[in-house]
Amino acid sequence: MVIIEYKGITFEESLRFDVLVEDCLGLELKCTHEVLPIHKAQLLSYMKLLNVPVGLLINFHEMKLVEGIDRLILPGANR
Repeated sequence: MVIIEYKGITFEESLRFDVLVEDCLGLELKCTHEVLPIHKAQLLSYMKLLNVPVGLLINFHEMKLVEGIDRLILPGANR
């Protein structure tokens, strides 16, 4: 459960982060023909909510795994 504060309202919400490593690296794992902007937006949203500075979006559908990795960095994260 994650505590979310928005416009003065606080509530708890469960997030489905695939892998969170020591609160400083988030992994979002996919197996799809094409990584869409919504996939990156999902990872970025999780990073903002949890204040995680680095995220990796990994698409296992690529022939070479290195071609399926996108790194996102959250500016101003407190780490």
